[in-house]
Amino acid sequence: MTLAIAAGLLAAVGAWLVIRGGAVRLILGFILLGHAANLVIISAGVTDRRAAPITGAELDPTTAADPLPQAFVLTAIVITFGVTVY
Repeated sequence: MTLAIAAGLLAAVGAWLVIRGGAVRLILGFILLGHAANLVIISAGVTDRRAAPITGAELDPTTAADPLPQAFVLTAIVITFGVTVY
């Protein structure tokens, strides 16, 4: 629930900054929208009720964290940095 509230708040403030106009507000708005998208992707990986992906000898796949959303977020962070620099 906390991730959903944080993602909604970041998306709302980011959209408001993009609409307001101005170069700095536009850049900050896109940064906040990128962070909101990252939180949405992380929340899709079911953050609660999951253990670390690598814990020891016996690994139960039903309780292990899904590494795919984490890889997507890492890629999204790199793309957000590229858009910000551009």
